[in-house]
Amino acid sequence: MPLIGLTGGIAAGKSTIGRRLEAHGATRIDADQLARDAVEPGSPGLARIVEAFGADLVTDAGALDRAALGARVFGDAGDLDRLNAIVHPEVRRLAQQRIDAVLAADPHAVIVYEIPLLVESEATLPWDLVVVAEAEDAVRRERLIRLRGLSADDADRRLASQASNAERRAVADVVIDTGGTEAQTLDAVDALWVDLRDGRIAQRDT
Repeated sequence: MPLIGLTGGIAAGKSTIGRRLEAHGATRIDADQLARDAVEPGSPGLARIVEAFGADLVTDAGALDRAALGARVFGDAGDLDRLNAIVHPEVRRLAQQRIDAVLAADPHAVIVYEIPLLVESEATLPWDLVVVAEAEDAVRRERLIRLRGLSADDADRRLASQASNAERRAVADVVIDTGGTEAQTLDAVDALWVDLRDGRIAQRDT
């Protein structure tokens, strides 16, 4: 059972890789979705965020105003650390629950855990393989501005708040270059899947 940790910087194409592996038959777990689940209305995570950052971050409907929270914490290392200390433990708990459920249904499942902050959160799940989606900062900055509508300053703050490509490479078993076309990225993912299927990639001894 390979447990694959899939990571990469913001706008590096992690979801493109994750969806392709899912199309090949892997079970995909999205840490960003788990992070949203962790701060759902009425959750302990949301209550702790309100306590730490203020009730003005909750909308009239009782949901977390994620855009306002992001604007507050990105660029402020202290606030970002406080937020991560609230969200990361809950995300880890939810992830382990999901992994356990998948393996209970199919002990031979291939699980891809898509976790943007694998390096920053020091995630310690028993990875069999760590795959890093990598594109240069300039490429990711352009994507953030063009595709997500961020201002140049906001894009720069988001990029600066995350680990560097070198730090992610230091934990990687496989690096997929996503700086080219989407077709090139998908071809690389297809090749990775074939190597996994045929046992040509050595997994970690965990």
